[in-house]
Amino acid sequence: MTRIVSLLPAATEIVGALGLASELVGVSHECNFPPEVNRLPRVTRCEIHDSGLSSAAIDRWVSEQLAKSGTLYTMDEDLLRRLRPDVILTQRLCDVCAVGYDSVLSLASTLPGPPQVVNLAPSCLNDIFEDIRRVAAALDAPAKGERLVDALKARVDRVKTIAERADSRPLCFLMEWIDPPFCSGHWVPELVEIAGGVDPLGRKELDSLRVPWATICAAAPDIIVLACCGYTIERTVQDLPILRSQPGWNELPAVRTGRVYGVDGSAYFSRPGPRVVDGLEILASLIHPELFSGAFPDRGVIHLSPAQTAATVSV
Repeated sequence: MTRIVSLLPAATEIVGALGLASELVGVSHECNFPPEVNRLPRVTRCEIHDSGLSSAAIDRWVSEQLAKSGTLYTMDEDLLRRLRPDVILTQRLCDVCAVGYDSVLSLASTLPGPPQVVNLAPSCLNDIFEDIRRVAAALDAPAKGERLVDALKARVDRVKTIAERADSRPLCFLMEWIDPPFCSGHWVPELVEIAGGVDPLGRKELDSLRVPWATICAAAPDIIVLACCGYTIERTVQDLPILRSQPGWNELPAVRTGRVYGVDGSAYFSRPGPRVVDGLEILASLIHPELFSGAFPDRGVIHLSPAQTAATVSV
């Protein structure tokens, strides 16, 4: 058996989708899927994990901490030594997502073996599929990797084929953070595109960025999907009053027509693993319900009604 330590939720999900979760011996503090990994030792921690801070306070802390130390996380080095991993799965794509890659390499070089360090750094959907193959190869399961990728690609192709029948391509703004507002980046604008929409502010294959509120108003999205990075759907919806307080919120086409939705950004969008295809299917259902209604399993999308999204206007 290969002894695997995953420092990244997406990597943990890949291992689970390959049917190899039983070979995991340690995971990060954020790994929670598949459910069986919740019994495993946590080899990383973050000072503000589950802190209850507001979104604005989290954004400030992240910026300050990265400027000060370059990382948000610490590793339990003693625990890692005791776990004796053969393979460590990590990433160098985003300093906000996991322990710094150089720190992992440095520690790994001092461990018995030393373990193989597998770096995942996807920028697009195809990169995610390649990462699945990369993980499968490192775990001596290349055939399982190919089968998983083939199954995921078949689902993507189905969405693409149906979406091509659409008469329009609505403007669908996927908001990655609410306070302050961030657009989506990397693979997410591509998901919107495949699902038959256009993200007017998304940065395809690039980092997400803070977006001025006036820019959002000027983009006039037909659909708004709240998919906050690292948040559950319940936590995301708690920030709705912040949006309702913004000038021009009531005038946005998405708000006027009742097409504002809350989704589980952590599960389906911000983690570059197999469940991003679930995210694609969610987007297809929201962007083109006339084509995809009832086509996919219910994944807990919250449709925020006009009454919920309408801001109170003082006279």
